[in-house]
Amino acid sequence: MSVIVLDAMGGDNAPVCNIDGAVDAVNENSDIRVILTGPEEKITVLLKEKQYDKDRISVVNAESVISLDESPVLAIRRKKDSSLVAGINELREKRADAFISAGSSGAVLAAGQLLVGRLPGVLRPPLGSLIPTVKGTTFFLDMGANVDADPAWLHQFARMGSIYMKEIMGVTSPSVKLVNIGLEEEKGNQLTKAANKLLSEDKELNYLGYCEAREIPEWTADVVVADAFTGNAMVKMFEGTASLFLKLIKQIFKKDLLTKLAAVMILPELKKTLKTFDTSNYGGAPLLGIKSPVFKCHGNATKKEIKNAILQADAYVNSGVNEIIAKAFEKV
Repeated sequence: MSVIVLDAMGGDNAPVCNIDGAVDAVNENSDIRVILTGPEEKITVLLKEKQYDKDRISVVNAESVISLDESPVLAIRRKKDSSLVAGINELREKRADAFISAGSSGAVLAAGQLLVGRLPGVLRPPLGSLIPTVKGTTFFLDMGANVDADPAWLHQFARMGSIYMKEIMGVTSPSVKLVNIGLEEEKGNQLTKAANKLLSEDKELNYLGYCEAREIPEWTADVVVADAFTGNAMVKMFEGTASLFLKLIKQIFKKDLLTKLAAVMILPELKKTLKTFDTSNYGGAPLLGIKSPVFKCHGNATKKEIKNAILQADAYVNSGVNEIIAKAFEKV
């Protein structure tokens, strides 16, 4: 049975949303146990309203919360009684198999690297996420862990991403592409060109060369690699564009009686299509290459995303991905 520790106070909708997600997860999967970290009295009161196996959700008391405006490194050192640090400590002390938080991204990344630590041979852990596209799912990394990158780091990101897609998503030979401003060999900055050379020389990778950002929504490869500055900017641009697109559609539907009638006819099919692009279906973003699994959810995560992150963490633990990554990098 996997034991997943969840920061109950992390995120905009905490703690109610996180508690609901945890309850839904244990009700759906009988092989999961969840530890919630946060104010024990408050969490216990909320849990009393829920129907679940009482032996499979427990609480570790943590009275404080790390806010978004705090320095991540200073916060995890000073706020040892925070829900985030308490959860990471459960993971570090082997009382849990994986950790999840929708709280401060910086604090989650800092705690993962400083308190849990990297696997031997891993130069930098990237933050990766499954992205729904028109033709399939793409694992995109780095999304925010390493703003300044090195060619060797991007090379390792590609290898870790390939392992994730093979072991978690069942892709036999995951294809890999590197984000660039063009497809020609001479295009790109020094980082991209040097990383391209390393990736091209790695015979264990199914590397297909460069891709441009506009190709990703259509699906261009199983794994897409970029430095975190580029990756984070791209993902936020995609999210903003999707939000704007939905607003424009709603405005058109409300324009007059004719468009309202049209909306009634096409809305069911439109909703069905949009559901395939719902990122909450995939749970959290794993921080790859550290000694024990850490997952980061969106700050505005719903109970559905929290539930799926817990199920995702369970699948990650049972797949042995960490052990495979450790073996792949033990000689580095």
